[in-house]
Amino acid sequence: MNSPFRIAVINDEIGQDFGRACEVASREFGMEWVELRGMWNKNILKLDATEIAEARRILEKYKLRVTDIASPLFKVDWPGAPKSKFSPKGAQFNADFTYDQQGEVLDRSIALAKAFHTDRVRCFDFWRLDDPAPYRAAMNSRLLEAADAAGKQRIILILENEFACNTATGAEAAHTLAAVQSPSFMLNWDPGNAAGRGETPFPGGYNLLPKNRIGHCHCKDIAKISDDKEPAWAAMGAGVIDWAGQFTALKRDGYHYAVSLETHWHGAGTPEESSRQSWTGMKEQLRKAGALT
Repeated sequence: MNSPFRIAVINDEIGQDFGRACEVASREFGMEWVELRGMWNKNILKLDATEIAEARRILEKYKLRVTDIASPLFKVDWPGAPKSKFSPKGAQFNADFTYDQQGEVLDRSIALAKAFHTDRVRCFDFWRLDDPAPYRAAMNSRLLEAADAAGKQRIILILENEFACNTATGAEAAHTLAAVQSPSFMLNWDPGNAAGRGETPFPGGYNLLPKNRIGHCHCKDIAKISDDKEPAWAAMGAGVIDWAGQFTALKRDGYHYAVSLETHWHGAGTPEESSRQSWTGMKEQLRKAGALT
């Protein structure tokens, strides 16, 4: 594939069998990049040395490079604040780390980034509060501290705008980026999550973003723009997001990092088939944008 972007998929959106996921991504989807979040029913942070070695062998077999480590860093409640209504009762993506463990999560994520030869680690900014204002400055300070620690090891933190976290939209992301000024802190722009928090992500939310701070992009679609607790996901190209327009704008603005399929939609029966159909829609949108030949 010829594209200005690193076209990728989050591996466990295809399935937990890492070998099968890589086979589909490489040989069927034609990708050269993959985003790592979990495999073999384990969060990536919980892989042991033998499993890391096996994962690296599989990546080499299928000639796949890693865009980033999709870490759950800071996807926890902010201490001292009211309990978030979005705080899950159990593990998410096989991650169940506490706030007190976040230093270990950061260190482990940086080590994994180096093991898988990537310079990016995904993070969040804590489960969403009804009123984050009293805690926002302290949250930003924690993000800056983590970014500076990562930067010392030549790793970039990419903050995902997550509909269930305090930075959910393009508007909120612009504020967070302005407050956390570090060359090691960039945005994982996720239009689907912005739409899940009621924002029109393109062109509205995107136009508010500092383009030189976008370091990653997640690709999923949504059936309707709304502010519900759980968005109604759709296959790429079958929802309401103007993905052709978004890809066109990213290309125009000189973006050259990952566009990573994060299917989320399960309407085709299995994660693999749902990802297959969503990839078909994503390809069409990329081609409309002149970003895939």
